Amino acid sequence: MTDGSFTKAKSMIFPRNVYVGHGVLNFIPGVCKDLGLNGKALIVSGDKTRAVAGNRVKDILVDDGMDVQFAMTGEATTENLDQLMQVTKEYGPDFVLGVGGGSKIDLAKMVAKEASLSFISVPTSAAHDGVASGTASIKGQNGSQSMDARVPAAVVADTEVIVKGPYRLLAAGCADVISNSTALKDWEFARRLKNIEFSRSAYALSSYTAETIIENADLIRPNMEESVWLAIRPIIISGVAMSVAGSSRPTSGSEHMFSHALDIICPNQALHGEQCGVGCIMMMYLHGGDWRRIKHALDYIGAPTTSRELGIRSEHIIEALTQAHRIRQDRFTILGDEGLSREAAEKVASITKVI
Repeated sequence: MTDGSFTKAKSMIFPRNVYVGHGVLNFIPGVCKDLGLNGKALIVSGDKTRAVAGNRVKDILVDDGMDVQFAMTGEATTENLDQLMQVTKEYGPDFVLGVGGGSKIDLAKMVAKEASLSFISVPTSAAHDGVASGTASIKGQNGSQSMDARVPAAVVADTEVIVKGPYRLLAAGCADVISNSTALKDWEFARRLKNIEFSRSAYALSSYTAETIIENADLIRPNMEESVWLAIRPIIISGVAMSVAGSSRPTSGSEHMFSHALDIICPNQALHGEQCGVGCIMMMYLHGGDWRRIKHALDYIGAPTTSRELGIRSEHIIEALTQAHRIRQDRFTILGDEGLSREAAEKVASITKVI
């Protein structure tokens, strides 16, 4: 018997089909059938990723009797999103596939959401955990903004394709997942001090992904398909953790705010995951955690651990540390409401040998 006072409700949307491994591009027609998708397909891709996998995906779908059109695009910007929406309106697809790296998949997710279409994620690289999440990072005039997007109905991650991409992208994806370590500490911190909503199941999933990458860091190497196999599953599950939580909290904290601050101060200098990895080192120090373990794992994988390796000047690292707390003022982290002073920022970057 209830008095009617309980009103809490929540929805969790996950990818229905996930295929990971060698040659799984060939499973795409079966995935479409399982999802009831047919008719006209729009493939969001870029010049390089079309050559790597997009043309093959098109041929597979055409052989299965579908009408397929490409929407070629570049970075995940508001301008490119507007252009893609115009292409979508003119073509009138029944569903969307994102074939490419993070920017192409982010744009495809947003197109699918805005046009109320199903979306299939077909990553050609694994530079961050967005391949399976319901959020997208879109750059506008004021830097990158995290936006609600369409959760993929399916993820088809072909290790045979991904291993042929630049190893730097895979290393960045691993660094992004490792940085869940400090996102989770920030989440716990905010729960204790601010009593924010917390999901133990999402926490457990995110923690599993970070620990899996850290524990297997010495096995993740260039030009090895098995390394992609080890890394891609935690990267996908990291995205699923966001769906469980209903937010990016289990995978995005102070280290991501630091990365977004760098995007504003010195845009296009390093990859998102690389910046998050370096941010994770410093934020773990602020939490009093084992920042050396984070740094060693990143070193093993070949991801940057210093400003020099990022290609970013030391003064920009310091400036980003002092500005990071302003990126998402709705998200309480170890940086607090006031952020770090310049003196504190210089200290943490120096002790952790980031600068």
